[in-house]
Amino acid sequence: MTETPEQERTPTVQQLAAELARLRERIEDLEDARELDAAISRNGEKPLIPWDQAKADLGL
Repeated sequence: MTETPEQERTPTVQQLAAELARLRERIEDLEDARELDAAISRNGEKPLIPWDQAKADLGL
Protein backbone atom coordinates (compact mmCIF):
# COMPACT_ATOMS: atom_id res chain seq x y z
CA MET A 1 0.00 0.00 0.00
CA THR A 2 1.41 3.38 -0.96
CA GLU A 3 1.08 6.44 1.20
CA THR A 4 -0.80 9.49 0.04
CA PRO A 5 1.03 12.84 0.01
CA GLU A 6 -0.91 13.89 3.12
CA GLN A 7 0.25 10.81 5.03
CA GLU A 8 3.86 11.41 4.00
CA ARG A 9 3.76 14.90 5.52
CA THR A 10 2.33 13.82 8.87
CA PRO A 11 5.17 14.14 11.38
CA THR A 12 5.90 11.41 13.88
CA VAL A 13 5.79 11.95 17.62
CA GLN A 14 9.60 11.78 17.67
CA GLN A 15 9.85 14.44 14.97
CA LEU A 16 7.44 16.67 16.85
CA ALA A 17 9.37 16.17 20.09
CA ALA A 18 12.64 17.05 18.34
CA GLU A 19 11.09 20.16 16.81
CA LEU A 20 9.68 21.20 20.18
CA ALA A 21 13.10 20.77 21.80
CA ARG A 22 14.69 22.85 19.02
CA LEU A 23 12.09 25.60 19.47
CA ARG A 24 12.54 25.63 23.25
CA GLU A 25 16.28 26.03 22.82
CA ARG A 26 15.72 28.88 20.37
CA ILE A 27 13.37 30.60 22.83
CA GLU A 28 16.01 30.30 25.56
CA ASP A 29 18.60 31.82 23.21
CA LEU A 30 16.25 34.72 22.43
CA GLU A 31 15.55 35.28 26.14
CA ASP A 32 19.31 35.32 26.82
CA ALA A 33 19.81 37.87 24.05
CA ARG A 34 17.00 40.03 25.45
CA GLU A 35 18.57 39.90 28.92
CA LEU A 36 21.96 40.83 27.49
CA ASP A 37 20.47 43.79 25.61
CA ALA A 38 18.74 44.95 28.80
CA ALA A 39 21.99 44.69 30.77
CA ILE A 40 23.87 46.65 28.12
CA SER A 41 21.18 49.33 28.22
CA ARG A 42 21.29 49.51 32.01
CA ASN A 43 25.05 50.01 31.96
CA GLY A 44 24.78 52.81 29.43
CA GLU A 45 28.07 54.66 29.19
CA LYS A 46 29.59 53.23 32.38
CA PRO A 47 33.25 52.30 31.92
CA LEU A 48 33.96 48.63 31.33
CA ILE A 49 35.92 46.50 33.80
CA PRO A 50 39.28 45.36 32.39
CA TRP A 51 39.37 41.61 31.71
CA ASP A 52 42.30 41.02 34.09
CA GLN A 53 40.42 42.72 36.93
CA ALA A 54 37.23 40.75 36.19
CA LYS A 55 39.19 37.46 36.28
CA ALA A 56 40.84 38.45 39.56
CA ASP A 57 37.49 39.45 41.08
CA LEU A 58 36.08 36.04 40.10
CA GLY A 59 39.15 34.20 41.38
CA LEU A 60 40.12 32.85 37.98
